Amino acid sequence: MSNIQTMRQEMQDVLTQNILPFWINKMQDHEHGGFYGQMTGHYELCPEADKGAILNARILWSFSAAYRVLRKPEYLEAATRAKDYIVEHFIDWEYGGTYWSLDYLGQPKDTKKQFYAIGFMIYGLTEYARATADREALDYAIQLYESIEEHSFDKQYNGYIEACTREWDTIADMRLSELDANYPKSQNTHLHIIEPYTNLYRCIKEMQAAQSCNYVPAIGSMLPVDISVPAQTMTRIQASLRNLINIFTDRILNPATHHLDLFFEMDWQRAAGRLESYGHDIECSWLMHEAALVLGDQDMLCKVEPIVQMVAKASEKGLRPDGSMIHEANLDTGHVDDDLHWWVQAENVVGWANIYQYFGDEQALERALHGWQYIKDNLIDYEHGEWYWSRRADGTLNQDDDHAGFWKCPYHNSRMCLEIIERFG
Repeated sequence: MSNIQTMRQEMQDVLTQNILPFWINKMQDHEHGGFYGQMTGHYELCPEADKGAILNARILWSFSAAYRVLRKPEYLEAATRAKDYIVEHFIDWEYGGTYWSLDYLGQPKDTKKQFYAIGFMIYGLTEYARATADREALDYAIQLYESIEEHSFDKQYNGYIEACTREWDTIADMRLSELDANYPKSQNTHLHIIEPYTNLYRCIKEMQAAQSCNYVPAIGSMLPVDISVPAQTMTRIQASLRNLINIFTDRILNPATHHLDLFFEMDWQRAAGRLESYGHDIECSWLMHEAALVLGDQDMLCKVEPIVQMVAKASEKGLRPDGSMIHEANLDTGHVDDDLHWWVQAENVVGWANIYQYFGDEQALERALHGWQYIKDNLIDYEHGEWYWSRRADGTLNQDDDHAGFWKCPYHNSRMCLEIIERFG
């Protein structure tokens, strides 16, 4: 068995025996619905923690994708649980969009409209539709796409703003988290809008190719329905995806460094100083490539593929000799965040695997294998399930941050496993 086939089998084992069972067995909230909002780094379950939009959308994506690829019924059950909870509790039926967070009872807590989160809702719903041919999930995803286009898209300068109030008015604090700078546009939000728009476009193409889809009101109850998305809607989604790719290549990419700059003013003036995020660089390299591949435009691919390789190469700056990748650096202050975060390590593997798959770069394959070895040796929690948040640069375990929570979700790690399973099957 080749090294890459061994890695593929190991990842399938980790996905099915470590990551997904943790969320099924330990994080389902059978009293109030959906999934619990937090488990601390010391394994303390917090049943009254707020339930975040990011966590729930990523749970929906993870189990939907796992069911689509592996077809295990328990994954469909978990995905449907997540989808039903989102539809019932997170969608704002008065103003549209989705809430940022709920309390543990499922009541709206923070009602702002963060477009990063709405993007993830589209990502989860479209993956559920891909896995089940559920027309209802696709319809909700299209509605959320329309919300982003209406309220986030900047018709003057192009691109997407970060956030609005519940009623879609201007909001003073647009930050995604306390760790972010308060600017109206960011690389991170654009990255997680291009990601769901790619999946939305792919989902509709797949469902149209199948001629019909199945609406699934409950597991085991199948009602055939016709798939008909207006041609103008499909044309708009395609145009949005094309525009987003160009935003990355022409605006967000720093032509001098080949890193992706992080924050911008409305008119795309670069802001917040010289910041480099190596995890986002390597993640974007393959997501931008995926968008161009799904778009299916050869001219766009010819433009994007050299940039994909340049951005991946720029991320090498964050690599360590043991195969891991540090988080980010501020070149102005000299501060380096050298924690070895779970999500960065997962994207590190996928990014280099993508370079190997499409460009035949054997060194990239070695980096993917080396990164996977680091994960196996340092980040997988073999005793309790799931992965640790991070290792410190000195190798000590970080248990200050959540084991599961608002940002710690079964997404980067499960997606890494599924990407390798599908790419090299």
